[in-house]
Parts: sequence; C-alpha cells; structure tokens
Amino acid sequence: MKVTIVGAGAMGGLAGGWMARAGHDVLLVDRWAEHVAALDADGLFVDGIRGEQRFAVRATTPDRLAGPLEAVLIATKSQHAEAAARLVAPLLGPDGFIVSYQNGFNEPIIAGVLEELGLGGRERVIGCIPNYGGALVDPGHLEFVHEGPIQLGEMDGRITPRLRALAAMLEALTPVQLSANIWGQIWAKEVYSAQVVFSALADARIGDTLGQERYARTAGAVVREALGIADANGITVEAFDFFDPANYRVETAADTQRLLANVAHAIWLLKKDQKPGGHVFRKQGSGIWWDIVYRHRPSEVRASNGKLIEYGRTAGADVRLNEKLCAMIYEIEEGRRALGFHNFDELEAFAREIGRALP
Repeated sequence: MKVTIVGAGAMGGLAGGWMARAGHDVLLVDRWAEHVAALDADGLFVDGIRGEQRFAVRATTPDRLAGPLEAVLIATKSQHAEAAARLVAPLLGPDGFIVSYQNGFNEPIIAGVLEELGLGGRERVIGCIPNYGGALVDPGHLEFVHEGPIQLGEMDGRITPRLRALAAMLEALTPVQLSANIWGQIWAKEVYSAQVVFSALADARIGDTLGQERYARTAGAVVREALGIADANGITVEAFDFFDPANYRVETAADTQRLLANVAHAIWLLKKDQKPGGHVFRKQGSGIWWDIVYRHRPSEVRASNGKLIEYGRTAGADVRLNEKLCAMIYEIEEGRRALGFHNFDELEAFAREIGRALP
C-alpha cells in the first residue's frame, strides 16, 4: 500500500519517518517549500524522547502531487482539512481512501468533499486520533515530545483489510488500537482537549497551569460542560490513555478529587518519557500554545473546539463556558488579549457566575 501524508509537521512527519525507515512506500507532502527542500537535501531530523535520529524520506509540495493515490493521511491542522481533501480527492485511485490524521471533527467534512465531487463519501474515509506528541521546530526538524498510541477506525465500525493493513504500517511508529467506535474516540479527544485549550491561556508550562489544583478545577469544569455537549448529541464518548470521561461526570466534592487525580495522571503520562538531564524540550505546552507562542499563527481552536460549540448549540446544550474560553483564545490570537494567569482568574470567576464551577 502506498501512503501519501499531506502535512509533514509533527504528526504526519513522525509517522512518515518511521514508516519510511520500516521500508514502506511513503510520500510526505507539505506546502512549506523550505521544509520540503530540507527534507530532500538532508532527510528528516528528529530529536526528543527517542534521541537524535535522521530519516531518509521522499517529499514534495502540493503542486507536484500526482495520482493515482492509495492511502492518503491528511495530517494538516484542522482548519486546512477541507482544502487538503479538495487537493487529494480528484487524485484518488479506484480503491483510494482518506484518513483524517489530525484533531477535530473533520471526517464529515472530508466525506462531504468526496460527495460533492461525485467520488463517494464516508465509505472512503477512515477516522483516526494520533495521541503521541511532537512539534515542527524548523525546516526538516521535528521534536518528538511524548509517546502515545493511535486510534484508527472505519466510520461504520467494521474492521476491514485496509484498516488492518494501514495499522500494521503505522505500528512502525507506535501501537495502533483499532476502534469499532472511532467517532466516539474523536469526540473523546475533542472533549478532553477543552482543558488543553484552557492551558494555552498563559505562556507557561503545563505543570504550572493544569498541574495546579485551582486551575485544574476550572479546566475540569470546561471539560464537564464539553462532555454534556457530547451527551446532548447522543455520542458514546470513549476512554483513552489520557482521559476517562467517567471522571468528569462530577456531582460531589469527592468526584472533583477523582477528576483532579485524573488530570494529574494525564500530565504524568505526557511528561514521563522526558528524562531529567537529557534533551531540553522546546515544546513545553500544548499544540495550541506552540502555534500562538512559537509559530505566531492562529491555532486550530476555531476549527476543532469551535466546531464542538456549534454541535452544542444545535443540540441545545449549555456551551457558555467553552464559548467564553474559545473567545478568550481568539482574542489572544488577534492581539486583543495578553497571555497570562489573569485569564485563568477571569474564566474561574465566570464559571462561578454561571453556576458551572466544580463542587
């Protein structure tokens, strides 16, 4: 199976590097010409939790991509998923399919593009959640930040030969968990990510944000509301390594303590592979923090968490806390609000005001 990865940043680049090393036929596609030129000239350099490594990879820019394509992994930021789907859909071979290898609710968008072009629909789409972490540092240079599995599944829940074949290839990088409810896994990641968005309100390490009980309480309240949005949409939210939705169904003070323990465990999982005295990590926060502080570009919050809010409004769910959080992030991105711990104080006060604070 030939694999084309559109978006050679952290998630797509790491997958492509390890699959290429394992002997699989992989092509990396990225619109950043300097990044592609560096990959062509010197290969992919990766540092971080697995040490310094260099991979021989094939790379190209979108304008030079040609079909027929077989397995296409869209690994762009969520806001670029539709454009990527429009790029690759006309190039698909007769048995070609597209994997949403990214955060966000992008599978229906990709299926909609295929339908619009008369090329099928959701039967040509595979859902995916990559739960490892990394960062695109410079052209040709990625940082591997934390380990984590990949959830992979057909939209109709079947375990198909193409699903098994792709999973076997991705196992070159990290364990792959096949899911019969990938849509529930995708919702789980988006519900969980509400607290990740929260942590990006300040330019600080995650231990100083979610790692502090006071702030974790407010983040937990945001996630609890997000879980209510999923409930209102009839979604069975699946657990994964960093997140158990049951811990966020808080009604008592004892429930809050269980939630805080879950947040602390998630932070430990994210940091456990970063050994003291070793590599000095550039990426100290979330991908949203990385985009705002390091890359100086809009994050994918509008396309992912913003979509969560849209689902909530449509279903009549309470979205006020998530809506306030996202509005604060948008203001930061637009230069109308400063990063800082005062943002946590403001959101905490708002949660109390609307009766959404945890007991």
